[in-house]
Amino acid sequence: MSDARLRALFLRHVCQTSPSPLGITVARAAGSTVWDVSGRAYLDLLAGMGVANVGHTHREVVAAVRAQAERHLHVMVYGEMIQQPQVDLAARLAGLLPPPLEVVYFTSSGAEAVEGALKTARKHTGRRRLVAFEGAFHGDTFGALSVGGNPRYRAPFEPLLADVAFLPFGDEQALAAVDERTAAAIVEPVQAEAGVRAPAPAFLPALRRRCDDVGALLVLDEVVTGFGRTGSLFAFERAGIVPDLLVLAKALGGGLPLGAFVGSAAVMQTLAHDPPLAHVTTFGGHPVSCAAGLAALEVLLRDRLVARAAALGATLQTQLRALVGRGGLVVVRGVGLLVGLEFASAEAAAGFTRRALDGGLILNWTLHRDTVVRLAPPLVLTDDEAERAVAGIRAALG
Repeated sequence: MSDARLRALFLRHVCQTSPSPLGITVARAAGSTVWDVSGRAYLDLLAGMGVANVGHTHREVVAAVRAQAERHLHVMVYGEMIQQPQVDLAARLAGLLPPPLEVVYFTSSGAEAVEGALKTARKHTGRRRLVAFEGAFHGDTFGALSVGGNPRYRAPFEPLLADVAFLPFGDEQALAAVDERTAAAIVEPVQAEAGVRAPAPAFLPALRRRCDDVGALLVLDEVVTGFGRTGSLFAFERAGIVPDLLVLAKALGGGLPLGAFVGSAAVMQTLAHDPPLAHVTTFGGHPVSCAAGLAALEVLLRDRLVARAAALGATLQTQLRALVGRGGLVVVRGVGLLVGLEFASAEAAAGFTRRALDGGLILNWTLHRDTVVRLAPPLVLTDDEAERAVAGIRAALG
């Protein structure tokens, strides 16, 4: 099929969510590179939107997928049969996480994991109220959107969940609003879609203390920041806290659809009674996805990609800060290999993004702040590729 015909069918039959998709017709991908059908190579500085931390089509991940696909695919809805890929990945995660995070509920996506975490918090505490933060993004399903911190995206679908309070992100004084009526406070350790915003170091510990004081659960959304992205295996480690529920996805599946929420046995057992089967899913924890996820996790740990993200992220940010003042770039900020380039205007950011794509770089602005362009490359980005990325960004800035 010709590229033109495929493009026409894409626009006609695949639901479009924006007037201007990137529009690259993908032929293959490997490492930090995506090739189109004409053979042109693009350096992927988004890692499929934070998914390909170990790179695209890593050979060990592909081998794990192939081996599991030959054994069995889906055999039964969640939790009814013992499937080794699920058990192996859950046990490995539990071994890497601090107590009491030891019980994993697998889902098919981050948004679905957020839904499960919110339901678990409400049922476990017997409370209804949820606290979220301005600028937050937790997904686009009904409950996840209800705790999303951008009213522009909530408004078309309201009324959403009742009894959700939004607080300013990073404001310790506002945390008094987390009270005895609150089932859970949900927060990202770094707000990616709000422009790569990290709070002051004291904020997350203060939120942890406040939740403890009033008996609310702390739900930490590490869909973007987990698995080495910020230079630590999980971003909560940098804050010296442990959440009650940890939400994971994106890089968790090694390139396949997979999400999870993790909690203590005491919290997670609430889903097994009154009624039993209180939260179920058909495809959550698909055995092929879990096999891919475990393979990717082992690569991440063996190849020390967490340390790589910390070191390369620091170098990359230093080099990019030297470009401030060009092409409307006003600020460079980030944590590890999650970097935000802030421009003086949305027009400047959009123009830069178009020129970068023309120059062979895949990047884009953040959903909730159109003046900020995000970089979240694979953690396997080589030094040579990083130099090429900086050179391409410099050229796109003009």
